[in-house]
Amino acid sequence: MSPLRWDVLLAGFVLALPVLALGLRGDLSPEEVMNRVLWCLGAGYVAVALLRWASTPRTPPAPRRSPTPTTAREPSEDAHHSPA
Repeated sequence: MSPLRWDVLLAGFVLALPVLALGLRGDLSPEEVMNRVLWCLGAGYVAVALLRWASTPRTPPAPRRSPTPTTAREPSEDAHHSPA
């Protein structure tokens, strides 16, 4: 899964909104904002990967084959008739 998918970028942007607001207000320096925005992108990647993993349906297990009993072969008809 690419970290530049639209759903990953959207989740990272939503997670980065508070960080960007703190940067605009002046509580965080631009270096701190950029560092934390990268962490938000990583958190978005993890969140999307977890949601995609949890939402994929499980594949049903392959049915187990019971071992087929080997049947004894019937002797050929020639064996029943002895030469006279």
